[in-house]
Amino acid sequence: MVAQDIAKQQETGSASIGSSAETTLRISGTDKAFGLLAVLGLLVISLILQHEVSTQKAILFLVGAGLGVSLFRSLIGCTGGWRRFIRLGRSDAVRSHLLLLAGLSIAFFPIVGAAFPDIQASAALGPVSLSVLVGALIFGFGMQLGGGCGSGTLFTAGSGNVKMVITLIFFIVGATIGSLHLPAWLELPNMGPVSTVNAVGWPTALGVQLAVIAALYLWVRRIEARRCGDVLDIRAEDGPQMPFIDRLIFGPWPLLWGVIGIAIFSLLTLLIAGHPWSITFALGLWGTKIAAALGFDVANWTYWSSGYPALALQRSVLEDTTSVMDFGVILGALLAAAISGRFAASQPIKLNALVLAVIGGLLLGYGARLAFGCNIGGLLAGTATGSMHGWLWLLAGFTGSWIGVYARIWFGLDGPMEKKNG
Repeated sequence: MVAQDIAKQQETGSASIGSSAETTLRISGTDKAFGLLAVLGLLVISLILQHEVSTQKAILFLVGAGLGVSLFRSLIGCTGGWRRFIRLGRSDAVRSHLLLLAGLSIAFFPIVGAAFPDIQASAALGPVSLSVLVGALIFGFGMQLGGGCGSGTLFTAGSGNVKMVITLIFFIVGATIGSLHLPAWLELPNMGPVSTVNAVGWPTALGVQLAVIAALYLWVRRIEARRCGDVLDIRAEDGPQMPFIDRLIFGPWPLLWGVIGIAIFSLLTLLIAGHPWSITFALGLWGTKIAAALGFDVANWTYWSSGYPALALQRSVLEDTTSVMDFGVILGALLAAAISGRFAASQPIKLNALVLAVIGGLLLGYGARLAFGCNIGGLLAGTATGSMHGWLWLLAGFTGSWIGVYARIWFGLDGPMEKKNG
């Protein structure tokens, strides 16, 4: 997720919001053109999926679009949200993430714990391993350099940020290389998957998880109160007051709205697809298909030689759920940006930011593949379904992000750290 303090830089387009009694929009021709492109893309791809693949894939594509709208509207970001917490002590985004995790845990634990036999859904289990530890550390570092994480790269690229398009391209390259190297990494210390739901049952596992989340919530809130003298309300609306329907359509949304939107569409993903929302597999798949087209013998790469990866490599990307949903996120964000006059295709890019977008993208892709997912498929989906590798991801990913925050200062992307209060 791209952070509020980065994404708000895109909000200098031609759209303006009036008072609560009246909403006035000034949308440029570029916004209108890309808005039309987004609508046509959503319509055409939905029809193709429904006709050529399945109704399920068409619905999941639209669910992905809903996630893209929710992400862009609320700007509920790991990248900038974690950076704000590290630099300033502001925990509003971090608290939103914890609230989202708590809500998804309450919904997901009974489902993956077979409390509802008629619902077939699997957990996002990954190994507790050195691969996850190193991969998440690399990912956390890379998302600070690149300016976005898994979902953030998709929705910000979709909203017209050229720098993030570059980050996405090299994210794909990094994920492809990571899939080639992953088998060797898995030979290193590895405890295998550990499911708290399977170990102690979903009610006990859920109780412990919620207690941990509550403790973290109170801890980060206390840090914000001590360092900043106040605590930001995640229900607060940014900008001028406006009617509910106008804010819903044109944004920006309060962080709490983003939590609700992402939670709803994440639950729909689990119920319809049978597994949690994820992102990274598709990017590695796209890159590997491109490598195959360029003449590389990818079928003999261990990761792509058996199981679902081998099947996905042989089939169209439109038959892969993760790919379909990634396309939906991009187009959903494009539509949300265009109808609010915030499409940012003409944004200038500095040379150092361009270089770091390349490096950050490579680290994001490589790290996500080693860590069995990005901040969505590894962290959020893992922890929300009781996989211990998700908590390992959180620890390592935040540590890498902390290092990345200081690296941004060294590379000239940010100013010096502000002194702490108190």
